Amino acid sequence: MERGAFVGNIAEDLGLSTGEMSFRKFRLVSDDGRRVFKVNMGNGALVVNERIDREILCGRSAICSVSQDVEIDNPLEMHRVDVEILDINDNSPRFPKMRYTLQISEVTAAGARFPLESAQDADVGTNAVSSYEISTNKHFSLKTRTRSDGTKIAELMLENPLDREQLSMFHLILTAIDGGTPRRSSTAEMVITVLDVNDNAPVFDHQIYRVNALENLPENTLIITLNAVDLDQGTNGEVKYYLSSHVSQRVRELFSLNLATGQIRVQGSLDYEEEKVYQFDVEAVDSGTPALVGLAEVIVELVDVNDNGPEFKISSFFIEVSEDAASGTVIAKISATDRDSGENGQVRCQLSQNIPFKLQKSLNRQYNLIVSDTLNREISPYYNISVSAWDAGSPPLSTNKTIHISVSDINDNAPQFTQALYNVFLMENNAPGTSISDVTAFDPDMGKNSAVSRKRKPRLYRKFVTNHIHKSSKYDQL
Repeated sequence: MERGAFVGNIAEDLGLSTGEMSFRKFRLVSDDGRRVFKVNMGNGALVVNERIDREILCGRSAICSVSQDVEIDNPLEMHRVDVEILDINDNSPRFPKMRYTLQISEVTAAGARFPLESAQDADVGTNAVSSYEISTNKHFSLKTRTRSDGTKIAELMLENPLDREQLSMFHLILTAIDGGTPRRSSTAEMVITVLDVNDNAPVFDHQIYRVNALENLPENTLIITLNAVDLDQGTNGEVKYYLSSHVSQRVRELFSLNLATGQIRVQGSLDYEEEKVYQFDVEAVDSGTPALVGLAEVIVELVDVNDNGPEFKISSFFIEVSEDAASGTVIAKISATDRDSGENGQVRCQLSQNIPFKLQKSLNRQYNLIVSDTLNREISPYYNISVSAWDAGSPPLSTNKTIHISVSDINDNAPQFTQALYNVFLMENNAPGTSISDVTAFDPDMGKNSAVSRKRKPRLYRKFVTNHIHKSSKYDQL
């Protein structure tokens, strides 16, 4: 979609008028600061703000979405906006190399399979690689299998026996085709050389090896030992182990395979939150000429451990609330999440005790911080609230944050005199304007609410003292 393209109308979805959007300070906030979308404040429409490239945003993920938060004030509200990014077929499959060479013994039995390096397609789903084709010939065909993650693996299959004396070399064209509309494709050349002798390929004990591994295993930990047997004798029966050519670079960084013993060990930092399952192919290659290959699949399933503490997202760490705020008033939004799974990812939250605030659960892992009791600025003008979150792992991990709350003043206190009754004695011959006593009043409120002005209440004797009263900013002088 081009920049400025219409996505949806957030104002209509939230029931807001354009005037309310401006008055309530409507804004879009993203966790990573990226501004893929923006809101037209004139009509409430969510539009594309910058060029969208799904492959850059989400890589190979099957589901791609961009999340942003809507924040509005008066009262404070937060809403989550998730926009799903749909893939289009804008990438063609690509082989890592344009030319591949393969050596096959002439005594290889029909039905033998040879793994081919997979083509890569940046698109996902139906737009990714869906099939392979090979140029027409009498000896070879292609077999395609689908792994549990949906990727297609092509294998060259020998249909009819070879005879090097009749035909010693094949030049074939391998084509990778995606499933998009219209379909895209790419090709690579395959050169197959037919050689003699070594007629038994290594065979693994299992076609699929499964193993569970804790995500916090230290480096060099042994997780599984592979074993393959070759019925040939001498060098033709000596087996070495390799990771298949289409194993990803990430798997090679995390696991090592000993070519002599078949031991697979951890050599990088595993992270269950990054990837839960690793699937990769291994080869057992003998030392004959040409070498024969046996194939097996290894599936490593990671087991989660409690290695992530809860994380807070708080709308504001500095809050001002009026001292006449009613019980139940929402003053902040708090969410607590944990990247771990199961019990390790279950989070509970708690506030410090003996304060006029409490947490009220609103949605899954989201809370409202609300007023729960009467506020009095004159007694407690500030609160530093500790918010704690801990998960259900063993041992549990916890996180603490402090929210600073300032209580704003209202005019809820009347001025008070320092004395209920003032007794004043004066000489009868005092001159007009002479100060005869101090009268003091104060107000515990602050700002304009504490400014005191005074009036003299008329009495029967007013005519005797009226000309003898002077006013000052804080007290009257008689």
